[in-house]
Amino acid sequence: MLRKRTQARECALQILYQYEMNPESMPEILKHFWTQQDETFPEDVRDFAEKLALGVVERQAEIDKVLEKYADNWELPRMAAIDRNVMRAATYELLYLADVPPKVTINEAVNLAKKFSQEESGKFVNGILDKINHTEKPKNPKTHDPSAA
Repeated sequence: MLRKRTQARECALQILYQYEMNPESMPEILKHFWTQQDETFPEDVRDFAEKLALGVVERQAEIDKVLEKYADNWELPRMAAIDRNVMRAATYELLYLADVPPKVTINEAVNLAKKFSQEESGKFVNGILDKINHTEKPKNPKTHDPSAA
């Protein structure tokens, strides 16, 4: 049994992947995603997953600039879509969710990359997120809600 936040991160990753691959609005993607699930997720899992997905979409331009800054010799379009979206969600957590410890965010992102992408993706994701964590400052340390900005 996965922990709730781990489940939420997996859901957020799948939502972000669908959003990137399908030309639908985020509300449509969310509606389809939750109705297509075999299991019913607790409200707190759904809430955190949506908070991550919506926060990434709202701040994607800023997040992508940060990722490109630290992804030496890599352009975002050349990265695997899973890796790119794992890092987007983790970067959002690092910069905008002060209630999540950075080590937890990075560890969860590495595990997601290993589970849904390739084994080597874990090292790739870890390297970039570690640089971001040690260099970038949180943007809104007291803001936990993407709609509050």
